[in-house]
Amino acid sequence: MRIHCTALAAVLAACAGVAAAQQAQPAPGDSAFSIYLRSNPIGREQVKVSRTDAGWVIVSTGNIGAPVDVAINRFEMKYSGDWQPLEMKLDARVQNAPIAVATSFGMTSAINEITQNGRTVAKTDQTSARTIVMPNNVFGAYEALAARIFGSAVNAELPVYIAPQGEIKVLVRAVADQMLTGPAGSIPTRRFDLSFQNPSTPVNAVMIVDNQLRLVRLEIPEIGLVVVRDDAASVATRTELARNPTDADVMIPANGFQLAGTTTTPPAVAGRLRFPAVILVGGVLPPGRDETIDGIPIFAQLAGRLADGGHIVLRYDRRGSGQSGGRIDSATLADYADDAVAAVRWMAKQNDVDRRRIVVVGYADGGAVALSAAARERQIDAVATIDASGSLGADLLLLQQQHLLDDLKLSPSDRQARIELQKRIQAAVISGKGWESIPEPLRRQADTPWFRSVLTYDPSTVVPRIRQPILILHADSDPNVPPSEAERLVELARARKKAGPAEIVHVSGVNHTLADQQTRATSPKIVSALVEWIRKL
Repeated sequence: MRIHCTALAAVLAACAGVAAAQQAQPAPGDSAFSIYLRSNPIGREQVKVSRTDAGWVIVSTGNIGAPVDVAINRFEMKYSGDWQPLEMKLDARVQNAPIAVATSFGMTSAINEITQNGRTVAKTDQTSARTIVMPNNVFGAYEALAARIFGSAVNAELPVYIAPQGEIKVLVRAVADQMLTGPAGSIPTRRFDLSFQNPSTPVNAVMIVDNQLRLVRLEIPEIGLVVVRDDAASVATRTELARNPTDADVMIPANGFQLAGTTTTPPAVAGRLRFPAVILVGGVLPPGRDETIDGIPIFAQLAGRLADGGHIVLRYDRRGSGQSGGRIDSATLADYADDAVAAVRWMAKQNDVDRRRIVVVGYADGGAVALSAAARERQIDAVATIDASGSLGADLLLLQQQHLLDDLKLSPSDRQARIELQKRIQAAVISGKGWESIPEPLRRQADTPWFRSVLTYDPSTVVPRIRQPILILHADSDPNVPPSEAERLVELARARKKAGPAEIVHVSGVNHTLADQQTRATSPKIVSALVEWIRKL
């Protein structure tokens, strides 16, 4: 279960642009963006990119509500024709306090005048030539990043000046072309997985840029932040990074809405009419059916390999995301288990499915969903988990937070204070009491039905109710869920009475993407373990 709780302000303050290596020429024009935090709308920003005789001008205005509380009265950034920064002006209100920043740039310097609380101070920073200027929480500034990064390759590193704080580097971790499909048609895009190299700790992000070198979407999965252009914001829009030759899009009836999915069928095999079925259940983040992490479409690749091995495979968008209906603001792990059951029942009705071998495979916190579904649905003949937790949700979250804090090089007292705050937040979410000691922005972020269901999820009460065979797969290089979680889970599975067998497979040298790090393709160890286990059912 890969879920982290990080203070929003700290992460947003750390995030800025990226860098580039080519003479980019974006298409001038207007665009509008919606801003979401954990699927809740919190703001809007309007952006205009213009070409002038002197170079490029980016202008934006907008508002971002709590917990960020920023109003952008006007942001204006001027670049030369080859993207050397010339001048920036920012007029904004931060938590209702006015702030103005005026910055002029030399070839390797930034001279700032900052006016706040009626007082003006000057600040000069050293910068790199052609640095990308990106003040905090001004997402229109990412248009320059979109233009500059489009031709960058993996491992490219680009300078970004977070005005007026200082310069950082942004590392390109992965690049992949993809198609954004929706009611208005298809948009060719390029996806960039980025790492913002902040002084405290790196922050990962995903940026999607269209073929006109304009920003389409920005995601910071760690905190659930999404900034999306209006023409790509429809719930009926999804990104398609990979597609198998036998993929077919389907709609699955659920509880008052439909789940949008993709089936992958085996190549034609003479004389065979029915095949084992596999339903892939992903984590909450990312919510799309392909389960794309670090630029690798995990489920699309896994579906293709399993289909080649003689299985019919279904993957689907989580409710309220991609092209699936339903609401996510009130969804819990139990609701996601309902959706998995709906997918199983739909699959059982397909003519080419072997109804004696319908398997649900849950990845990350999708493992909790798969186990919960198997505990109550008898049409599920077996269940497998990949990198799932064997501990109480609240305990795993604390373990993950402590792992993150180890990388921050904090003082012992500061580290302990953050742990205690996390404990108080979790206790308040579970009990509904004690919120008076929690900052209001953190309460709005944490006090949700989904987070409550994650904290209270206890596999020791779910696994004993599962009668089906269980396979527990674990990528032992996954930094978020230690191998000991798989051992706890298999111990629970083997303690069941009058139930199917339980097996565990540790896969070394593979991280949470389940892919070979050289080829970026799904590890054959994962595929063979699943295929051999299903064959024995």
